[in-house]
Amino acid sequence: MKEGKINLSAALKKFFGFDKFKGDQEAIIRSVLDGKDTFVLMPTGGGKSLCYQLPSLLMDGVAIVISPLIALMKNQVDVITNLSEHEGTAHYLNSSLNKAAIDQVKNDVKAGITKLLYVAPESLTKEDNVEFLKSVKISFYAIDEAHCISEWGHDFRPEYRRIRPIINEIGRAPVIALTATATDKVRTDIKKNLGISDAAEFKSSFNRPNLYYEVRPKTKEVDKDIIRFIKQHPSKSGIIYCLSRKKVEELAEILKANEIKAAAYHAGLDSGTRSQTQDDFLMEKIDVIVATIAFGMGIDKPDVRFVIHYDIPKSLEGYYQETGRAGRDGGEGICLAFYSYKDLQKLDKFMEGKPVAEQDIGRQLLQETAAYAETSVCRRKMLLHYFGEEYTVENCRNCDNCLHPKTKIEAEKQLVLTLQVIQALKENFRSDYIIDFIIGKETEEIIAHKHQDHELFGAGEDDDDKLWNPVIRQALIAGYLKKEVENYGLLQITSAGKKFMKHPTSFMIVKDNEFVADEDGTPEHEGGTSALDPVLSAMLRDLRKKVSKRMERPPYVIFQDVSIEQMATDYPVTLDELKNIQGVGEGKVKQPYAKEFVDLIKRYCEENDIVRQADLRVRTVAKKSMLKVKIIQSIDRQVALDDIANAQGIDFDELLDEVEAIVYSGTKLNIDYFLEEVMDEDHIDDIYDYFADSDTDSLEEALKELGGECSEDEIRLVRIKFLSEMAN
Repeated sequence: MKEGKINLSAALKKFFGFDKFKGDQEAIIRSVLDGKDTFVLMPTGGGKSLCYQLPSLLMDGVAIVISPLIALMKNQVDVITNLSEHEGTAHYLNSSLNKAAIDQVKNDVKAGITKLLYVAPESLTKEDNVEFLKSVKISFYAIDEAHCISEWGHDFRPEYRRIRPIINEIGRAPVIALTATATDKVRTDIKKNLGISDAAEFKSSFNRPNLYYEVRPKTKEVDKDIIRFIKQHPSKSGIIYCLSRKKVEELAEILKANEIKAAAYHAGLDSGTRSQTQDDFLMEKIDVIVATIAFGMGIDKPDVRFVIHYDIPKSLEGYYQETGRAGRDGGEGICLAFYSYKDLQKLDKFMEGKPVAEQDIGRQLLQETAAYAETSVCRRKMLLHYFGEEYTVENCRNCDNCLHPKTKIEAEKQLVLTLQVIQALKENFRSDYIIDFIIGKETEEIIAHKHQDHELFGAGEDDDDKLWNPVIRQALIAGYLKKEVENYGLLQITSAGKKFMKHPTSFMIVKDNEFVADEDGTPEHEGGTSALDPVLSAMLRDLRKKVSKRMERPPYVIFQDVSIEQMATDYPVTLDELKNIQGVGEGKVKQPYAKEFVDLIKRYCEENDIVRQADLRVRTVAKKSMLKVKIIQSIDRQVALDDIANAQGIDFDELLDEVEAIVYSGTKLNIDYFLEEVMDEDHIDDIYDYFADSDTDSLEEALKELGGECSEDEIRLVRIKFLSEMAN
């Protein structure tokens, strides 16, 4: 083909102004110019778009670029338009255009002016578009974000499955499929579904040496951790990813209240707001975007300095793509993720009700993410292994696990046993099943297979249960095991693994990081230290005792333990700062004793030369919780509590949780009208007297004492009355 003889370096300079190609770009472009089907796996920032943009400008006809992202289409069309001598060299065809604009696009394509036509997969399948495209010469089809075709990809789109049949209908031409993230499983899926099994394949390294990876435990202090981090990196651009729109908006408000130039971004905002936010981020009018994963696909900002995952993502592919938006210029890029079991359980719960096959895939992907979060192995090594790339460096010096390495332990015996079990079970099971089998856990699945009677069942029960996950993960990285591609997750023994079974050698591993959940489900990182000041905590408790005696009220009515502990951690020295303490609201701050507490803390800080990081203090945002407002208004109007719960679509327990939170933070509520309706007067008095004499507001203790006579709901209701009257 004559295009193959073109001087590509001259064309690159002419159209894009670059002196040289990056990585495999030139070889990929030659492959397309030669009319070959081509598969490109190139990380974010590697220059994928040039691989189809340049050949489209050099070939006869129009290249059809199928992309799921309207923002990206507009962005890329603008780029090509700015580079080109002609208006209309690039166009997009999607649902955002009106009829006049669509007619203009079609006229430019017919006239041969347009060389690149971006089309959303939904638009490609529309009958009139198919008929129109049949009438024009197509140079090639480019399928961007090709991982969307695979159910194992992090962003599966069913409409991508229809691309090949539509291409066949419009007219065959070479196909170039491009993606920034794909495991072996996803790569196989893409080529099979696009009918390009014999495509020339180009795979760039996934290693981004400039990116620093860290996973931190997600505690109640996560907002503070994030604000502290951002303040330590002033004026730097960053993206924070959250899974829910509600959290995006809440966190953006908290950042703004702490003098951080931030904005929210999610698909629920109107397109004008979204465009403005993107522009403000690019123009550096704002430093931080808080977003759902809807953000960033179409943004080509090279100097994003940090990417924070507030919630652990659903898959490692998604995580890799999102972290890949940091440091695209080769400069600093900090990738920080917060991890907790609770988030994992939440994501798992979201899958309920989906088809079984979809749930299975979702859980497998989630397990890979959990493995990455919990591992003590080099995070870079773990990530690259997931994408089928070997990283042989012992210490990358740019992830938390390499900068703070754990002591290695010998696990030769455990690896031999693991390999024997996998072999005995005919390489037919995934890691969770293998581990249950080794530790002798009689699960339903094991009993169904009658494996509890196998001679190796429970052979590893004397070892620490937490040892087996790292053994399997690190055996995968070392190449003794692999995961079967078609039935993803089934463990198979490699030839190296078979050799190891015959001639075992030393196999040193590091145990996983432990994320131990405390009573309220908040993870505490193993070895984590509390910032609580025990001396101040004791002094505050003494003061609480004095105030409680003086006011003849139980100490917990003055301030709960959780509030005292936070005061001894954050050192609030003004009433304004006291409002930021958990369990302290406007009502509490107005109490005469509130000033005694902040004065004590102030004196303590001065006497002990405690440097408070005032600039890193977190100002909380008054939660725009309409639910709390509606509950207070309804109680003021004396609406029955069960009717309030029904009206708000929550159960009675949840309503009591909300009401308790309202009174604990200092707001006075009068629920006598409801108590008189549903409870015996003597019962009310008995429970009230119990709390007046008790040293604790614990529901468990109250149930032990009163459970025979009163129900849990009755105790909670009277406790609300007591707290409201005595504390507020």
